[in-house]
Amino acid sequence: MTRIDFYVLPDDKLEAQQLFACRLAQKASKQGHRVYIHTESNSQSKALDQLLWSFSATSFVPHTMNADECANMPVYINHSGDPLDIHDVLINLSQQTPECFARFERFAELVNQDESIKQAGRERFKFYKSRGYPLQTHKI
Repeated sequence: MTRIDFYVLPDDKLEAQQLFACRLAQKASKQGHRVYIHTESNSQSKALDQLLWSFSATSFVPHTMNADECANMPVYINHSGDPLDIHDVLINLSQQTPECFARFERFAELVNQDESIKQAGRERFKFYKSRGYPLQTHKI
């Protein structure tokens, strides 16, 4: 069964949420996991693509937004579709539950202090809890 971790971030900045997603993806990929980062939109996918090139001065996280290349990369970023060959880690930056979440081993929900994001996170938490998923909450 998918383990779901909620990461509650201390501010309401979207940039901080995206930076945390980069760090989480970096950590998971260094441990040998393949990661799918699910975003809200194409523009958010592009912003995250750029951030993964520059967020760390000492390392690089190999990644792609191209579905045809995702089999060869540890990190795949997209806002739609289902990366059928990735099953390890899903990081959600969307306010919706990705339809494919249940086939991942680990699922990270990133919630910040923006009221709409926080409320959507609460609803998703209730949804997962009502279905018996193991939940962990981490206040960052």
